Amino acid sequence: MALTPATDLGPATALVCRECGSRRELGPFYACEECFGPLEIAYDFGGITRADIESGPRNIWRYRGLLPVPSTVADTPNTEPGLTRLVRADNLAESLGLQRLWVKDDSGNPTHSFKDRVVAVALAAARELGFKVLACPSTGNLANAVAAAAARAGIRSAVFVPSNLESQKIITTAVYGGTFVTVDGNYDDVNRLASEIAGEQEDWAFVNVNVRPYYAEGSKTLGYEIAEQLGWRLPDQIVVPVASGSQLTKIDKSFQELIKLGLVEDRPYRVFGAQAAGCDPVSAAFKAGHDVVRPVKPDTIAKSLAIGNPADGPYVLDVARRTGGAVEDVTDEQVVEGIRLLARTEGIFGETAGGVTVGCLRKLVEAGTLDPSAETVIINSGDGLKTLDAVAPVAKPSADIAPTLEAFRAAGLA
Repeated sequence: MALTPATDLGPATALVCRECGSRRELGPFYACEECFGPLEIAYDFGGITRADIESGPRNIWRYRGLLPVPSTVADTPNTEPGLTRLVRADNLAESLGLQRLWVKDDSGNPTHSFKDRVVAVALAAARELGFKVLACPSTGNLANAVAAAAARAGIRSAVFVPSNLESQKIITTAVYGGTFVTVDGNYDDVNRLASEIAGEQEDWAFVNVNVRPYYAEGSKTLGYEIAEQLGWRLPDQIVVPVASGSQLTKIDKSFQELIKLGLVEDRPYRVFGAQAAGCDPVSAAFKAGHDVVRPVKPDTIAKSLAIGNPADGPYVLDVARRTGGAVEDVTDEQVVEGIRLLARTEGIFGETAGGVTVGCLRKLVEAGTLDPSAETVIINSGDGLKTLDAVAPVAKPSADIAPTLEAFRAAGLA
């Protein structure tokens, strides 16, 4: 795929290597030709004001002037994700000993996870670059988002997932049609296969492979929204679930961009990562003081975070250390308790990734690593209806009674 003079990717100007700083032209490239480091988008934003953003659509396209997408992106068929609610979580805060806590609840997106954000940006860029098929390897939520976005756009999708994925995510991907393949292996096996297919199918845009630099930028919209919803200011602390690590690094990038553009006050903030103990390569590296993230074989109920060789792992370490944050992990039992705690205190049913985040928040507070007096935001990245099996053993009725008042009294439920 080649750019033409008519190609419109908004304020994006080039691709730049995150390792050596080499630049190259925009296009479907994701690895540096000089050092094989990962590429990301460079921009010329010009002048953007709060008023410009606030007058935009009630979705992520209000930030189109900060994303690698066509200026007319809001006019093309898409799922219109974003602008999900930021919930003041006083009950959860009280239970954990925090003074001010917010939950950024991304379960309100079209396919009920934050992946709708990244897919929408990837789709917009892929179509501008001339791709005909939207594809991905996935741990579940991305599969849902790609299949739905392609259906809405009227193009073909091709999705590849591990065969042991939660049944809810398999069903909610298959329902959209398209090519849907389960693979006998873990996510890292699926990802390798997708990379090989991407090398053969030139008109397939694998959102997290050959158009990954554009796809990853969609996570910035989480940071933009949090700042805008807080009245154009940054939180003191934020806890983000870590799978590939891209969500965390791009939220940090969004905060830095807002500071440089003068849209928020330049002030310190701390970024914390959250992993499941059964797939904790970044947490392990952080605690050991290492700069290299050693791959692991995932074994956790938090399948949406089960990436044993996270592409952005080293950059998560950089962000956590630069901001004075940390990376923590919790057991599967603590994941389930985190899901239940969020549900019973705030009425938010998060998937296993949300349970990981809440569980890690609790651990960070108890260890004194996270400041309980500082304003904190946590990310709930998906809907608990996607991971029912995780809580099915413990989420049961209080009683099973006959339809009589006597039976109700005897059960002691009043």
